[in-house]
Amino acid sequence: MRTRIKALLLAICMTFAFFLPSCKGINNEQVQNPKDSNKIKIGMSFDSFIIERWQRDRDVFVSAAKELGAEVNVQNANGSLDEQKKQIKYFIDEGMDVIVIIAIDGFNLSEEVALAKEKGIKVIAYDRLICNADVDLYISFNNVRVGELMAQALVDSGKLKKKKVLMLGGSEEDNNVYLVEAGFKKVMDENDITIVDTMHAAGWRAEIAASYVRKNQTTVKSVDAIMCGNDNLASAVVPVLAEMRLAGDMLVTGQDADLEACQRIVEGTQLMTVYKPVERLAQKAAECAIKLAKDETLEKEPDYFLMDDGTYDVPCIALEPIMVTADNIDEVIIGSGFHLKEDVYLNVPGQSE
Repeated sequence: MRTRIKALLLAICMTFAFFLPSCKGINNEQVQNPKDSNKIKIGMSFDSFIIERWQRDRDVFVSAAKELGAEVNVQNANGSLDEQKKQIKYFIDEGMDVIVIIAIDGFNLSEEVALAKEKGIKVIAYDRLICNADVDLYISFNNVRVGELMAQALVDSGKLKKKKVLMLGGSEEDNNVYLVEAGFKKVMDENDITIVDTMHAAGWRAEIAASYVRKNQTTVKSVDAIMCGNDNLASAVVPVLAEMRLAGDMLVTGQDADLEACQRIVEGTQLMTVYKPVERLAQKAAECAIKLAKDETLEKEPDYFLMDDGTYDVPCIALEPIMVTADNIDEVIIGSGFHLKEDVYLNVPGQSE
């Protein structure tokens, strides 16, 4: 059944892509503003903070929501689905106006979403879709486009001599993984590039990707490139490639524009990353959360459309990602203030000033 749902979502999201292009005492990582009965209350449950960008999403969202007159309770589920379910139920018991969820498993939270909606609480699926749940908003980036950008960077490099690549993806419980891979496969197919093997890292654990490369060196040496599902996976893969004396020769892709990934790009050990302006996403999500709490419509929002979550047509806002290579990293990453030049070029002599 899950396979059919994933296939349906994939086909629908591909179609859109062409047109778009823990509770109190549960953990110690909550960010909670002083309670004010007159303020809008937002509960925000994160998968974890292992991925660098989530800390930035959290900080921008909390700041933006506070400026708009809301208080935010942030919880970290530390990669545990059971913990995230407890956090959502806690938010329901606390009478939140809106619950924002960065889902650990987008296929197993529909019951919790239904409980929230029964209490009149709005639910936002942030960055990752929650399937069959009828959320009030799914806000993310165009994830099919992310995969297309990864693949196009490889093609544009002109270095796919063997016309073979590996695909090391993230968690199979993350619906975005299927969308990114769909975009990647589309461009590979169009250019007659063979995907020799595919692996998925449970829980987005980078050590799983590193272990795969170390244990499959013959396969690795037979390809031109490795598509890593995000920069965190790439951060574990590149050192193993260095051990194999392939770092710099093997093309590596990622996404999220983590600082270490940007450093690898200017050093020459990672070809590209995909920059997703998380400040814009978090700001927009906070604005939409306030509107939903006030029962205002979102239909006139830019990049708005309806998307099938497997059972329901849910409101969706999908922002456009940006390819980052050595050619435009100064303009896109440093110019936008996402990372400082001295940090990006830290390991490149004479370039950090």
